Amino acid sequence: MNVLLIEDEVLAVQQLTKLLEEIGPHIRIIGQTDGIESSVEWLKSHAMPDLILMDIELSDGQSFEIFNRVDVPCPVIFTTSYDEYAIRAFQVNSVDYLLKPIKPADLARALTKYERFNRQGAFPMNLSQLLGELQRQNQPQEYRTRFLVKQGQRLLPIDVERIAYFCTEDGLTVFLTREGMKHVVDYTLEELEAMLNPKVFFRATRQFILSIDSVGAIHTHFNGKLKLHLTPASDKEVFVSRERVNAFKDWLGR
Repeated sequence: MNVLLIEDEVLAVQQLTKLLEEIGPHIRIIGQTDGIESSVEWLKSHAMPDLILMDIELSDGQSFEIFNRVDVPCPVIFTTSYDEYAIRAFQVNSVDYLLKPIKPADLARALTKYERFNRQGAFPMNLSQLLGELQRQNQPQEYRTRFLVKQGQRLLPIDVERIAYFCTEDGLTVFLTREGMKHVVDYTLEELEAMLNPKVFFRATRQFILSIDSVGAIHTHFNGKLKLHLTPASDKEVFVSRERVNAFKDWLGR
């Protein structure tokens, strides 16, 4: 299956590429564009892909304009952070409509739907089914708001807003509050990643999940790494690997 990615967010391109690679070796990304003009040019100068994964909000406008500029006979899976475009999306040759952040299971299901429709030779537009799926996908994500920790003989609730960062220490997972108090939690960092709001917390290394307010000074380091100084200070050096630098900068809001 030859796939064209039309997406202007670097992190989204990286995520989609990774997800497609994980889904199967039969999927090959043959191109990637980031705007209306570049997409129209690509579609006019290349053989049509089997499928397009297309973001709706691009750097130079809404991707629906592409269909006014060039014939796109192949099916499309739309991706976007907003559900207001659903009806218009299905006025073109759409297979599915995925809300960001895209879940691996949702992408896999959309590709399975494409393959089923492709075998049948038709791509039906079931709007009522789509809107029902959108309603399910658009349920607000609930993130952890507090942790119950043991302090001596007492149990103490700690609001997430007070947590500076989580880290592993001597086989345990602990967090430090902004006041510098350390507490043990019965979760792995992997489990915590799913519980915490990704706009506020970032898995900087294998040993650290940081809140955005805990990041103090940032220094460039050799081999493209970044060295972080945390607040409260950590007794361990914290480096962001070269592979994670772009994601880290995007999280900080560059």
